[in-house]
Amino acid sequence: MARAPSPRYLPRSMNQHERIPRPAVEAELRYLDGDFRVLKPGTYVRCAVTGVQIPLDELRYWSAERQEAYASPDVVLQRISDLGLTPKA
Repeated sequence: MARAPSPRYLPRSMNQHERIPRPAVEAELRYLDGDFRVLKPGTYVRCAVTGVQIPLDELRYWSAERQEAYASPDVVLQRISDLGLTPKA
């Protein structure tokens, strides 16, 4: 009768390079022109207008002047309109 393999010889996972899920933690960033600097590590920032969580790897829109993140280009235009500013060309 065949014996089952010992657990120490079984592979740890199907893909040993998988990322281990991290808990969602709000990051603190310093927004620069065309880049940002992480001041406090985390997985997301909040949109300044809508309050929705924006994963750091999906963050594309922010204002270095106002130090705010935005969820989409539409939200940027909404913020500019709310402040009574005109979009820069």
